[in-house]
Amino acid sequence: MLGIRRFRSYSAGMTVFLRYVGILNAAVWFGGSLFFALGVLPAVFSPEVRELFQKSGYEYYAGGVALAVFHRYFMLHYFCGVVALLHLAAEKVYVGKAFNRFTWGLVLGLLSFSLIGGMWFQPHMEKLRHEKYFNPRPELREQARHSFAIWHGVSEGVNMIVLIGLLAHLIHNTRAVQPSNMRMHYQIPG
Repeated sequence: MLGIRRFRSYSAGMTVFLRYVGILNAAVWFGGSLFFALGVLPAVFSPEVRELFQKSGYEYYAGGVALAVFHRYFMLHYFCGVVALLHLAAEKVYVGKAFNRFTWGLVLGLLSFSLIGGMWFQPHMEKLRHEKYFNPRPELREQARHSFAIWHGVSEGVNMIVLIGLLAHLIHNTRAVQPSNMRMHYQIPG
């Protein structure tokens, strides 16, 4: 009886721990992404940075800085996405939380967008950026400039979708726990 009580106590503590991990991870993921979109990128392309790099080199250098910080941005997404998946699996195993297709689909979708953005999209945009500045043929530079502008617009749209998804993930993680979704094995009889 004593061993069972300890196990159930452990499960109750694990439930609280997992809830905090889920909320903290979702808040960091959404907050970091929002800060990047509303704080970091506008700062990189601000008048202060334009003045720092002078008008002749501003576009090239500011774009280079933006690409450099995007690498860190995607690292945040990879880390938080993996933590979110581990969190969902731990809730299933330790707490007995029911499988929720929406939640799993949302996290897998967000992580997929991040992987596609960081491993395919970003390198492609870096290549186009290099072409638009360093290709010896003017017509290819112009073509790269045009392609880069299109891909940049698509990137902004995808980033907006990801931010909305991250907000949904945060809201989902901060909702009150519904007992019907979980096995009640973690309660200790009085």
